[in-house]
Amino acid sequence: MLDLMKIARTEADGGNLFGHLQELFDPSDIQPTGYPDAVIWKGGHHCGTVKPVAHSLTDAYALLGTIAAIDILGLPFYAVPMWAQYRHDTELAPLSWFGNMPCTSIKWSTAGDAYVNDSSGKKVVVMGKSGNAPLRTQAGVYCNVRPYGQTTVVRCMPCLPYSQNKAVFDVNPETGIIHSEMNTPGIQMAYANRRFLQMVHETGRIGRVAFKPTQAQEDGINAGLLSWMLEGTKFEVGRKYAVDGYVEHRELVDRIINLLPADFKNGMKDWGGQIEQHISDTNYGILIWDLIENQDVIILATDLDGDRLTDLLADVSDPLRAFGEKVLSHAGIHVDNLWSEMGYTTGNGRDMTSVMYRMEGPPIHEQTLGSADAMLLRLLDGDESMGGTKRPYDPRIHFVLIRDAYKDANPENNELHAWLDKALATFDDVYAGERPGFLQGYAKLKEAIVPWGS
Repeated sequence: MLDLMKIARTEADGGNLFGHLQELFDPSDIQPTGYPDAVIWKGGHHCGTVKPVAHSLTDAYALLGTIAAIDILGLPFYAVPMWAQYRHDTELAPLSWFGNMPCTSIKWSTAGDAYVNDSSGKKVVVMGKSGNAPLRTQAGVYCNVRPYGQTTVVRCMPCLPYSQNKAVFDVNPETGIIHSEMNTPGIQMAYANRRFLQMVHETGRIGRVAFKPTQAQEDGINAGLLSWMLEGTKFEVGRKYAVDGYVEHRELVDRIINLLPADFKNGMKDWGGQIEQHISDTNYGILIWDLIENQDVIILATDLDGDRLTDLLADVSDPLRAFGEKVLSHAGIHVDNLWSEMGYTTGNGRDMTSVMYRMEGPPIHEQTLGSADAMLLRLLDGDESMGGTKRPYDPRIHFVLIRDAYKDANPENNELHAWLDKALATFDDVYAGERPGFLQGYAKLKEAIVPWGS
């Protein structure tokens, strides 16, 4: 049994967390590409039959929950120290280490406004905030895919319209960087467009495009890249942009195309499906209709609009259900299990995971813990429930994310898949009914789940 409370107190008190965790793990037998001096740890049962996953050890429950889960499961893993104070002390070097790990990875995002100590002991805001933007740049991330119920959002990143100044707008022919207020990398935009089309082809879902080429010049380039990719394929385009982005921006779009691999469009002539091109603003309303009608869709959006679409997706299901039940109540009707019987699978968005795809290397599975720091303070204060007004932290998302990442890294290992599903079912049995405190839950899970390889 690990002393999880000691780890939490060491982090909260600004103690030697690095030294304490270093004692728990072994030095890694692999290093991230291009970073031979990176600090990487390993643990779990390295049996040779399971490809390990890399964990980011970030902050609060993202750190503590990960350490607890990997100890309970015993799967082979690598770990990269990345909590706020360590990121700050090393001038964000761990972001490069983690972003270049040659294996499927799990990135936890926590609040970006953390205070840390500078070299003189003064409290300052952590360098790089949450570190998400520099990590994505270092890792070569080109999109973030968020599936939730019937809706999947493909969020092109980094891609932040809206540039309005045509006098400074250009595309660098050597790098593909779109010179604007945001300096959007056009090559990543091309990869995100292709990922979207591939998913529409493979799933048979409707593909909705959420760009704003009428105003955002980056989106004019984005729409042009998509138009070029659709040429020679079997996709049917229903609603179309009034102006073809490739016709309007051909010279600039070609500068990006010239930087792509020669085989970039190989196989795409056989891809097909239904594509609808919408102005980004309208997708908020369309998404709600898709949720109501249980329509299977994949949405391609920029980083800016994709972020808002996924926020809406996470937040809107509860109000829609509450309104429906309010109408039923007014009519004097009560139905148990109404939503599941109607086939709805979305809830409150807290279990919405996402996958970041890199131009080179396996993907990074990502999850955000919005209030993890506040919940950890309650644990440290000795009253997780705040006198019964709150529930203790639920670590289920750690086990869900770990299951998804290991299945992704080991797609043919059916024995592992079955074991992961069984471990999650065991978790649900332990946490059924009154939720145990975090430390009590850890102890019960340690007793109930037989570690991998034991």
